[in-house]
Amino acid sequence: MSSKLCNKQDRVTIQRAEAGLQSLYVGDSLAMPVHWYYNPMDILKAFSGGIQQLEDAPGYHPSSIMSLHSTEKGGRGPQAGGAGRKIVGKVILKGKRSFWGLPNQHYHQGMKAGENTLNAHCARVVTRSITAAGGCYDKIRFLTDYIDFMTADPPRHPDTYAESFHRGFFANLERGKAPLQCGAVTHDTPSVGGLVMLGPIAIAGFLQNHSLKIVQSLCREHLFLTHPDAFLARISDALVQLVQGLLFRKNDEPLQQLIAETARLSVGLDLKRLASQVRSDNEVAGGRYSTACYITDSWPVILYLAYAYADDLKAALLANTNLGGDNVHRGAVLGLILGLGTGRTVEAFFNQLADRQAIDAEITGLIGHI
Repeated sequence: MSSKLCNKQDRVTIQRAEAGLQSLYVGDSLAMPVHWYYNPMDILKAFSGGIQQLEDAPGYHPSSIMSLHSTEKGGRGPQAGGAGRKIVGKVILKGKRSFWGLPNQHYHQGMKAGENTLNAHCARVVTRSITAAGGCYDKIRFLTDYIDFMTADPPRHPDTYAESFHRGFFANLERGKAPLQCGAVTHDTPSVGGLVMLGPIAIAGFLQNHSLKIVQSLCREHLFLTHPDAFLARISDALVQLVQGLLFRKNDEPLQQLIAETARLSVGLDLKRLASQVRSDNEVAGGRYSTACYITDSWPVILYLAYAYADDLKAALLANTNLGGDNVHRGAVLGLILGLGTGRTVEAFFNQLADRQAIDAEITGLIGHI
């Protein structure tokens, strides 16, 4: 593809790429205040009528189990005692350790409306890494940038919480493992958070005219740095193929058809039938599928929402947010998919992101190398 955007299709493709990446950050930030609220009624109690705009994180979290998560390694476990060096507070999330042992502590305590969570910031690390490498993904460069970003003092992001994979990675690094071997396996390794960083890699790869197989391989390579799981890798392949289809979709090719085909091929899900059988989104997310992070449930929920709200990105992201659970990471992936699919973002939300100017510059820098 020419960087001069020599024809109309090139311009449409670039517009889709920009909208997909912008909407990733919108979906993340919109859901942040009610991330891991597992009872949708608690969302309605905290925000009358549910989330309708970007909001601050509340001080009280009704379903937080942050106090059960290990500060020494991935997964759940001890937060006090032990001879090892604390990962949370000493290696990453410096200055944030004191928030981890408190009951009903919000995972993103103190974050303001429009701020992005840690995994979205890591997608920005990926984007900057690709740009610095001349438009090509390089896992060694990413790991260097990732370690530098995560261990910065003071932190270069506003978040209090780090998912299991971050803690497991740095626990392994502290034990002397080589960065390429630090991906940790825990009960929640196959989780939707592992997909959040893949958007910039896939888009950059396709705009460089790489084949589907090469881009899938690059994304798998990246995924296994932090999420070594075979089933999650299969879903990564499906997401990458969907990104390709959405990026280069002909205007007369139905968006829902692409999404439905992805659901059929990746998890054997008939979206048209499912959508015709349910009366509300809660029957799918929280009913048929859990709203937790596990990819076996979160991927079908993402595809269902993308299908049901194919023509209305804003409605899709608001619906995802108000379903609760791991809505932040679902929202990032859903935003990527429907931003690509519609070629638009929710401008009113994107313009209110705390780091909008920097994010815009990073997206422009990434695409400018193509």
